[in-house]
Amino acid sequence: MAEEQAVTAAGNEISDTFLAEKKRSDEVLGKLHANPGAYTMLTGDRPTGRLHLGHYFGSIKERVAMQNLGVNTNIIIADYQVITDRDTTEHIGDNVMGLVMDYLAAGIDPNKTMIYTHSAVPAENQLMLPFLSLVSEAELERNPTVKSEMEASGHALTGLLLTYPVHQACDILFCKANVVPIGKDNLPHVQITRTIARRFNKRYAKKHPVFPEPAAILSDAPEIPGLDGRKMSKSYGNSIMLGATAEETAKLIKKSPTDSERRITFDPVNRPQVSALLTTAGLCTGRKPEDIAEEIGEAGAGALKQYVTKVVNDFLAPHRERRAQLEKDPDYVRDVLHDGNKRANEIANQTLDEVREAMGMKY
Repeated sequence: MAEEQAVTAAGNEISDTFLAEKKRSDEVLGKLHANPGAYTMLTGDRPTGRLHLGHYFGSIKERVAMQNLGVNTNIIIADYQVITDRDTTEHIGDNVMGLVMDYLAAGIDPNKTMIYTHSAVPAENQLMLPFLSLVSEAELERNPTVKSEMEASGHALTGLLLTYPVHQACDILFCKANVVPIGKDNLPHVQITRTIARRFNKRYAKKHPVFPEPAAILSDAPEIPGLDGRKMSKSYGNSIMLGATAEETAKLIKKSPTDSERRITFDPVNRPQVSALLTTAGLCTGRKPEDIAEEIGEAGAGALKQYVTKVVNDFLAPHRERRAQLEKDPDYVRDVLHDGNKRANEIANQTLDEVREAMGMKY
């Protein structure tokens, strides 16, 4: 009984924390829309493969919106974080270039948004040393994201994976980001970043704080199911890649599983595979999945797949066209990345100077 009460109490505490963070997120979002120039945003991806529709609707679409609103937006390609749970960096160069092309094709403007890679900005990574002194081993070990990453990879807990949240704090704080758009699962990373910023300022910079305490902007984007009803993931092979051809997309949708019922209905719990197709179609058209299901009705899974194929390919056609043009000009894509890396280094060097000054380490 005592154990059950403890579990319930822990669950209530997590729920209360999330509600408090959601309230804070809504308040900050309101202020951001009123004065976007006062906010700096940091977000990014690991270059572990191509981006898919889940990435687009889950994060990239919002990045473009924030950029166009006037927020100072920054995107990190977290190449060093690939080796937190992988034993190879094979194909990493192609993956990085692919990410840049997908960002640009999706509407990211390199004149407004800084795109850079971890490994090209030494001063950012050097922030790890003072930041590590501000957190305890216990705080790192109980981070739920670290635990889930370790379980998913099947690896032993490496030093890099254990300190993954601190590395993310470096990503956020080096550019003085004060907003970080995330999903609920990554909330602990922003919380520990706030803790590090607060402790650094209290210990070394009471009179002139160096770092802001960033707020999480909790995404309202729905989780995008893969074509088999599970979470959309490259590892499951159930993802529609942004850079896939129309033919590849059609083939993938055609072989996606459904069920034996002929009438099409939207029922995510009892009919996850059919509902995944309807959700995908709804996102690409702006329609309600229920309305699409009603329209197809007794026409069955074949008609549903034909509809999904058409609307997905129509939706992705402009992205694919822009991406194809970028593929013909790899020098431009590299120039975008090199320019972003240069700007990131200027910012990181300035921040590191401020950190060393605050710590009395400028000799």
